[in-house]
Amino acid sequence: MGCPIESPRPSRRVDMLTKPKKKLTLFERVGGEKAIAGLIHDFYDRVLADPELKPFFKHTAMAKLRRMQREFFSAALDGPITYTGRPLSHVHHGKGITKHHFALYVNHLLDTLRDCGINDQDVNDIIDRINTYADEITGESGHTG
Repeated sequence: MGCPIESPRPSRRVDMLTKPKKKLTLFERVGGEKAIAGLIHDFYDRVLADPELKPFFKHTAMAKLRRMQREFFSAALDGPITYTGRPLSHVHHGKGITKHHFALYVNHLLDTLRDCGINDQDVNDIIDRINTYADEITGESGHTG
């Protein structure tokens, strides 16, 4: 499918003296719904090719997962789409997902984002947002002791 990342283009000229420039959301900066769909497709191709991560998806309806991930990523990046799935802690509970597995997952995301041509600042912002869900997904606390 590829990464259809396109820079958002202004639809009309705005007089800088009369109207403040609207700050684009991260969702808009990466190219919106079409770009997220392409990104998720490429990302899960990588995840499923990883021998350590593939077993987690053995009994997963991938079309549904990709749809839910499009919703999740869109919502996480301040897009207009609402995530309608179950809470992440419920979905991932008891799966045996460790911080190591989560790191593999995030590294595949990082590679996908970079290969799609997303700029470094937006890549860092996306990874920061996804990392906030690590404890919910792994069921582990970030604290030791």
